[in-house]
Amino acid sequence: MRRFRLPLRSAARGFRPHAPRGLRVRLVVAFLLAAAFGALLTAGLTFHRARAAILDRAEETAVADLRTQLDSLAPDLTLPPTAEDLRGLTRQIDQAGGARAWHASASYRGGEPVTASPGTPPVPDELRRAVQDSGRAVHQRTEHDGRPWLALGMPVAYSDDSGDTDTGTDTGTGTHADADAGSLSGLTVYAAFPLDDDRADIDALVTAAEAGAVPALALALVPALFAARSVLRPVRRLRHGAERIAAGELDTRLDAPGRDELADLTRSFNTMAETLERDAAELRRLEAGARRFAADVAHELRTPLAAMAAVTEVLDEDAASGVLPADTEDAVRLISEEVRALARTVEDLMEVSRFDAKAAPVHREDVDLCTLVTKTLQLRGWAHDERVRADLPEPAPVRVDPRRIDVVLGNLVANALHHGRPPVTVAVRVRGDRVRVTVTDRGPGIPDEALPYVFDRFYKADAARPRSGGSGLGLAIAQENAALNDGTLTAANHPDGGAVFTLTLPSAASSPGTT
Repeated sequence: MRRFRLPLRSAARGFRPHAPRGLRVRLVVAFLLAAAFGALLTAGLTFHRARAAILDRAEETAVADLRTQLDSLAPDLTLPPTAEDLRGLTRQIDQAGGARAWHASASYRGGEPVTASPGTPPVPDELRRAVQDSGRAVHQRTEHDGRPWLALGMPVAYSDDSGDTDTGTDTGTGTHADADAGSLSGLTVYAAFPLDDDRADIDALVTAAEAGAVPALALALVPALFAARSVLRPVRRLRHGAERIAAGELDTRLDAPGRDELADLTRSFNTMAETLERDAAELRRLEAGARRFAADVAHELRTPLAAMAAVTEVLDEDAASGVLPADTEDAVRLISEEVRALARTVEDLMEVSRFDAKAAPVHREDVDLCTLVTKTLQLRGWAHDERVRADLPEPAPVRVDPRRIDVVLGNLVANALHHGRPPVTVAVRVRGDRVRVTVTDRGPGIPDEALPYVFDRFYKADAARPRSGGSGLGLAIAQENAALNDGTLTAANHPDGGAVFTLTLPSAASSPGTT
């Protein structure tokens, strides 16, 4: 026999939450979990209080009933009692129990309990010791044959006017209600009865709690959705506002009703948008001014540079004829080189200004890219230069502006000769509806940190290009010209060393019409 404990079944048994996705789902789940936790905590506390109240009431009632029966039956008992007297007393207690279904037993001066009912559960040793040690009524919940039982032990004491127990005469007895009620007679009555009805009441409480959990969660879903909506509505407005700003609509502003944290966040968003709009307008103004200044400067420099170029041509002829002193001849050549470099820079600035103004004309023609590469190398004196190699195995028809592609190829080869090491290889390959031109050198390659910026205007990777003396516009102009011909220009490093620039153009079959 073991101590009986009623089980508490959990309505959340087997629940395994998964991490939800989406702020709405997370808010609703968090709200429902909080509601479920609160409901479960309340139900648990209520269950324990109700369970304790039911069992305490059953115990108190049982003790009171047993005391009442002993007050009625014990005075007729002769002390010391025989086994038959004890058996008769327990039979009377069982019969008086009625619906409670008492199973009583009695012992005298620590003897083995005597019972009149064969189905009476054995008296727990703990209960017997507790009664003997305390001299008071003791109760204990146990389990017998799979059923919960309440076992009681109650000592019987002499009344205040009781006689001598050794006389063998009838003595007045009464239940030992407290320590001052009288001296113990040595008679102890034990009674047990099943707690099936109380257990049924407790199970009904658990069932009701479980049955009410689902409606409670369903009802909690409504305020959860409302709360999620009230939180997500301003968040959704902020998201749409951020998307509009990302799309360039810097005049986007949002309403910010209320005084909560989300309203403060919306007002901060509006402040940020206002600052971005103001800064963007200022940047556009400065950029437009810088472009206009560069275009104006380049335009104004063209005329004096043309005059200077004419003068330097005459001086170059004099220097070549040997009529000038040696120092003057060196100075003339230096001035000529610088004037030509300045003229190229001015032309590059004029070309960039046309790109910015969307005024660069494109005249497409059907040409063979291999032929165009050959002409580019010939015009610049690279056709018979051992430093430059052409790999042109098959025709590659394209529809492009030959002048602009010539600029791209010339800039790429010149860049490879300036910043890499020969030989520079120019290869043309046809890949489906695309034609690729690669310009590869054998130099140190492009530093990884410089790769994303090689096509930026005026960018110079000085650490990797110590001999760089250009304006920094060549590769930027090459990329713009490639884009005007519906192509792309990329830069990378070859696995074996050196830089690789790849120009990709659509083949003649897939190219758009002439612009």
